[in-house]
Amino acid sequence: MKRSTFIRIAAATLATATGLALAGCSTDGGGESSGPVTLEYWTWAPAVPDAVEVWNKAHPDIQVKVTQPAGADDIQAKVLAAQRAGEGPDIFAAEYQKLPGFVVSDAATDITDLVKDAKGDFSDATWNLASVGGRIYAVPQDTGPMVFMYRADLFEQYGLEVPTTWDEYAALAAKVREVAPGSYLGGYPDEASTFAAYAQQLGAEWWSSDGDSWTVGIDDEPSQRVADFWQPLVEQGLVDTTHFFTPEWNTMMNDGTLLSWAAGVWAPGTIESVAPDTAGKWRIARMPSWDGETQVGYMGGSSAMVGKTSKHAEEAVEFLTWLNGSAEGSGLLAEGGLFPASIAGQEGLSSLPVPPIVGGQDDFWTLAADIASDTADVTWGPNVQVAFDAFSDAIQKATNSGSSYRDVLKTTQDAVVADLKQTGFTVK
Repeated sequence: MKRSTFIRIAAATLATATGLALAGCSTDGGGESSGPVTLEYWTWAPAVPDAVEVWNKAHPDIQVKVTQPAGADDIQAKVLAAQRAGEGPDIFAAEYQKLPGFVVSDAATDITDLVKDAKGDFSDATWNLASVGGRIYAVPQDTGPMVFMYRADLFEQYGLEVPTTWDEYAALAAKVREVAPGSYLGGYPDEASTFAAYAQQLGAEWWSSDGDSWTVGIDDEPSQRVADFWQPLVEQGLVDTTHFFTPEWNTMMNDGTLLSWAAGVWAPGTIESVAPDTAGKWRIARMPSWDGETQVGYMGGSSAMVGKTSKHAEEAVEFLTWLNGSAEGSGLLAEGGLFPASIAGQEGLSSLPVPPIVGGQDDFWTLAADIASDTADVTWGPNVQVAFDAFSDAIQKATNSGSSYRDVLKTTQDAVVADLKQTGFTVK
């Protein structure tokens, strides 16, 4: 699920012409140049080109050329193919969960020393998302802290209160089935990124690194607690089991069958694209807590990395710290639809109009920025896709058969550890 784009997630799918992956890479070519440096930037985010236009007008010596060769799912393969051909972009976008994969593939430049002055532009948790093994390989761009989206009109109609704890959520799920038998409070986490975000609230660390070695904690106590919470709700028919972003799910979001959705702060844009007739009926609230904690997990977000084949890392970092860290640059990203990762960008959100889907919630931006300021520390591993695939397969089988969700975690853990070892990593 591609969650980097805040306002229009549907627009993140980009058509790609054959051969575009190798076109126009690092147009300056390295070495001495008598003209301006030109940086090739590969991204899928529609907010970037307009911001780049502003940069280029003010910086004639460092020009940026934006190319959109693929969406978030496919850009890694495009970058690696280009680099194998001895080319590749100077800068490329990377979702946070894919960032370690770029690093272990030796596709990214270690920019730790070049960005040390930019650390203060981001919260510690956000800055950590750009780190692998204590080194910085990217500049954070946008982020997806979890929020609780709910149908304010239906909550009022049925006399419901927004849950502040997960125990209250469970009780409310049962109440909804009583007062509105054809509806559900929400759905269960049948894919790994959502499940992981719930567990991150409790401090779960699915991956952690110490130098060159990795520790895998997918089957840890916080994740087991999340599994134990959701399985009874599924077995009792208190939550819906329709997969997100399917036509069936879209219909349920339109017709009021689903009263809430816990997702990244990009969620209003997604709902606007799949259920436009519900504009003005939704609100966001803080996520329910497990034990009174205030931190939330992440669903989505992306960074910008400097390619290993680039000859202009310093110029690339100069541009990226402006784009993603400054009030001007990250403000332009916000105007273009991204929820900015930087502190300055989030502080400036209040000047933007409220998204139509939450029209009437005047404190939307203030609340979203406040939620984003308190996020869990998260480390993604080098084989995230292995975990996501194993989890999705296992939880669907468990839901259909009634077997234990705890076993889903063990299955995923075993698959991830085996893959790391087979690939040559040291696993503690």
